[in-house]
Amino acid sequence: MKLQELFEMQAELDRFIQSSQGISEDVFRRKGLALLVELAELANETRCFKFWSTKGPSERSVILEEYVDSIHFLLSLGIEKKLDTLEAWPEAIDEKDLTELFLVTQKAIQEFLEDYSMSNYVAIWSCYGGLALALEFSYDEVLEAYIQKNKTNFDRQHNGY
Repeated sequence: MKLQELFEMQAELDRFIQSSQGISEDVFRRKGLALLVELAELANETRCFKFWSTKGPSERSVILEEYVDSIHFLLSLGIEKKLDTLEAWPEAIDEKDLTELFLVTQKAIQEFLEDYSMSNYVAIWSCYGGLALALEFSYDEVLEAYIQKNKTNFDRQHNGY
């Protein structure tokens, strides 16, 4: 998947939010925490770690929306640190177990928040690629869902979200 279109869309949304909300301080760490929270919400919807429960995962559409919520913050963090030159989604990590994928992804995010290098940023994208594969999301589905959620986020900002 080519990422430049997504970076451009996210940059436009970020500018709009910062302008309309009057945000002038550095919000990088807040966005980092937001990404970790969105990752946890995604894990919660998959229920992959809930060995004590017989209830299955949420509907696929709910899981996809949670996945895309993470992508918004992942893009935004890259923009903040001028890592938005990443052109294509890096090769996905090869891990089938969702619990392990979530733990590895969380670790990659933490490492990036401490050292925002391109290699650490690429590692997060590789983790999210692994999550997409494990959740059986195509890149076209992710793109379409991202575009729709980006529009929803603009609408929310216009309506005082």
